[in-house]
Amino acid sequence: MARFSLGRLLLLLVVAAVARAERANRSASAGLFWSTAKEEADLVRMSDPQEDPTAQAVNEQDGLDGGFSSLDGMLQWAIGHSDPEKLKETAQDVQRMSASDLKRRQMELKELMEKLKMPSDAQLMQIAIDDLKNSSLPLEDRHRALHELLILVEPIDNANDLPKIGGLAVVIRELDHPDPDVRKLSAWVLGKASQNNPFIQRQVLELGALAKLMMMVKSEFVEEATKALYAVSALIRNNFAGQQLFYAQAGDLMLQDILSNSSIDIRLRRKAVFLVGDLAERQLEASNEDELPFFSSKLFLKAVVDLMASSDLDLQEKALTAIKSLLHLRSTQALILKEFCGLDGALENMRQRLEDLMAEEFQRDYATDVESLRSEVELIYQQKLGKGMQVPT
Repeated sequence: MARFSLGRLLLLLVVAAVARAERANRSASAGLFWSTAKEEADLVRMSDPQEDPTAQAVNEQDGLDGGFSSLDGMLQWAIGHSDPEKLKETAQDVQRMSASDLKRRQMELKELMEKLKMPSDAQLMQIAIDDLKNSSLPLEDRHRALHELLILVEPIDNANDLPKIGGLAVVIRELDHPDPDVRKLSAWVLGKASQNNPFIQRQVLELGALAKLMMMVKSEFVEEATKALYAVSALIRNNFAGQQLFYAQAGDLMLQDILSNSSIDIRLRRKAVFLVGDLAERQLEASNEDELPFFSSKLFLKAVVDLMASSDLDLQEKALTAIKSLLHLRSTQALILKEFCGLDGALENMRQRLEDLMAEEFQRDYATDVESLRSEVELIYQQKLGKGMQVPT
């Protein structure tokens, strides 16, 4: 009889816990709002594992991923968060229930558990997209929907599902939203979905998002500008058609302006020079394709070389890496780097600064690594310069 009573007791606990959770967790789209891993783990940790072994078991098994891995986990949580006296009262009530009442409770529990089945990623994306379509959605909920999409589109299969539900067009529309955080998050979602994904890259480019993102790079809001440049980079990486469109829309001038303007936030300049190096590297891999014209531009090359004089060591390193790739391109002329860009002097000045940094213990290792890269760049440059200055006989 004790075993029978306990089973019914657990049944009632689940019904109570589920009903309470269903009332409390409503999203802006009138559906269930599923707690994040952090929120759920915090909820589980409310019970002291020192006093409650059951709570500790939930922490170890179910709290890791932010949800209940099984019905047992939910029941353990309910027990750990219930008043012992009320449990006894409930047990007595259960014992007095008729067989038909118990059957009805079982059916109710089954229905509630069906409602609480975790929706698929595609369903969660659809909920977020539907929220974004709602023009009267509060700003906080709009931010939440975009944050959810940011997580959901990371797996490539999920990203590929986004255009199937009309999600790309909706997110691109948010790039025009008056709130800078909405624009920032929208650009971030597009960049995340496009990263190393030719299918999404093509879709986003066809929807005309590249021009909008390039305009956002000029935003006075630094976070918006950096996330927009991140999205631009993700869109055109390993995508020759995207790179051609980037150049046609004066992408080289956009990068040149960022690189040559010392008043621009250092994070944006790092991303810009990293993109230059990445584009040059991809160009080397596609040796059968014509090189993009801006790689041979004097002003563009000088903007990259001048970064070597920056006080930011990370920016110096990224500039060196870009120059290394640029030196391997057929269209990059060593004489221009020497006479117009002053690469000789830039390399020597950097060597002296790095030598001073290597005398400082906390900078020594990093400065040594950068000096190794600098020496490699200098060697490649001198070799290319020697070939370019050879007089045919």
